[in-house]
Amino acid sequence: MSQPVHVRLIGICKAFGPVQVLREVNFEVRGGEVHALMGENGAGKSTLMKVLGGLHAADSGRIEIDGQAVQWRSPADAEKQGIAIIHQELNLIPELTVAENLFLGRELHRFGVLDKAAMARGARQALERLGVAGIDPAAEVSRLSVGQQQMVEIARALMLNARVLILDEPTAALSERETEALFAIMAGLREQGVAMVYVSHRMEEIFRVCQRISVLRDGGMVGERLVQDTSFDELVGMMVGRALDERFPRRDVTPGAVRLAVKNLSDGARVHGVNFEVRAGEVLGIAGLMGAGRSEILRTLFGLSPRGAAQVQLDGQPLALKGPVHAIDAGLAFVTEDRKTQGLVLGLSVRENAMLVHLNRVTRAGVVQSGAEQRQVQGLIEQLRIRTRDSELEVGALSGGNQQKVVFAKWLASPPKVLLLDEPTRGVDVGGKAEIYHIINQLAAQGVAIVMVSSELPEVLALSDRILVMHEGRQTALLAAHEASQEAVMAAASGQSQTPAAQTATLAH
Repeated sequence: MSQPVHVRLIGICKAFGPVQVLREVNFEVRGGEVHALMGENGAGKSTLMKVLGGLHAADSGRIEIDGQAVQWRSPADAEKQGIAIIHQELNLIPELTVAENLFLGRELHRFGVLDKAAMARGARQALERLGVAGIDPAAEVSRLSVGQQQMVEIARALMLNARVLILDEPTAALSERETEALFAIMAGLREQGVAMVYVSHRMEEIFRVCQRISVLRDGGMVGERLVQDTSFDELVGMMVGRALDERFPRRDVTPGAVRLAVKNLSDGARVHGVNFEVRAGEVLGIAGLMGAGRSEILRTLFGLSPRGAAQVQLDGQPLALKGPVHAIDAGLAFVTEDRKTQGLVLGLSVRENAMLVHLNRVTRAGVVQSGAEQRQVQGLIEQLRIRTRDSELEVGALSGGNQQKVVFAKWLASPPKVLLLDEPTRGVDVGGKAEIYHIINQLAAQGVAIVMVSSELPEVLALSDRILVMHEGRQTALLAAHEASQEAVMAAASGQSQTPAAQTATLAH
């Protein structure tokens, strides 16, 4: 094994126009360690890593590798030094195959002709190394799931024989099995002396796979800690500059009458025979591994997927959803999994996004009443604590947590009867998560029935009154939250059904 690499960023400053994003930041990572870089959305983490990866040039400061100063003119220069970035936003070309994406810019030729067979073999070896041999190198990337695409992105970075690997929210779209495969790969890379920077909002992962943690706040480095010498509460205080009273705020709501009743819900493909009820003021969590049919339940209820012969009732009345417009008119709201492509129009302002669904509330004779619209939007900004310069700022300029709160605002201009939440805190920092949890609790206290899908099991256990567990399109358990455990949920998510007696007990809640 070669000498482990030692990378240092010293006095890094970076501004975009008048906005100072990084201020005299010092950061280092050594071969054979996983160094977590943490901070709220907008703290400067991604910018710092883009400086290290050659995507941005620092205004001042320097980068040293093994004591030698280096300068990047492009990301290619950084790659030549063994630095690879796995971006949170996928950088694959959907129309190309897996093999073509893996060898993009490094294509193999034989006698002047593209050697597709050799590229397919290399792609297969790279995927087998990650434990995802089931991905076909000849498959078009657009046909893969988001999780599979993420694994292709990781495989591509590893094929560069990186000495420094930057992982930006690498597990956000991965299943439990894919996440475990990634962690196993990371453990092997540590033994080989690879240095890794791990950017994530998932505290459980940080404490599991990292050895050191550095925290950025408002573009400056707050401090560095060894994982064994710190705690969740200390890190939160470093990130947000204050203590959070509770990670998961308590909710004391007595559910009311049944608001949504679902029998034999199917979409003909990914969901089969699902049954549940949600009461006014209740949070029903939906857990399961990726591909289990969780999101498909919400999409079917909202009229985005065919519903088969299911029986759905809202407040005791039959609900025959014909599409999203009909669902909205009936009192359903849907916070989608991907806020950037499905929940927001990034080029529009906070005001325009917040009023997208309920513009008719401030329209008379086909004319928008600007005063009424502005009062409505300002009230939502204050209610949800959206941090924005003003309501005319493009929503794409906001942090992830504030973008997600704008998605909530879009639906709360006219409070729904039923709120469908698909990964409501994905890509949101710890402070933003706490605020979203408060919003969920407030809506439940107002009598809104909430159905929430989340891949973060602690989140499901903490926020839900009951938990519906899915496995391969079918429900395997319906658990009262106070009786549930991570072990019980994961067992059901793996296909181990409850006994009939246990099912009856939970259904009788």
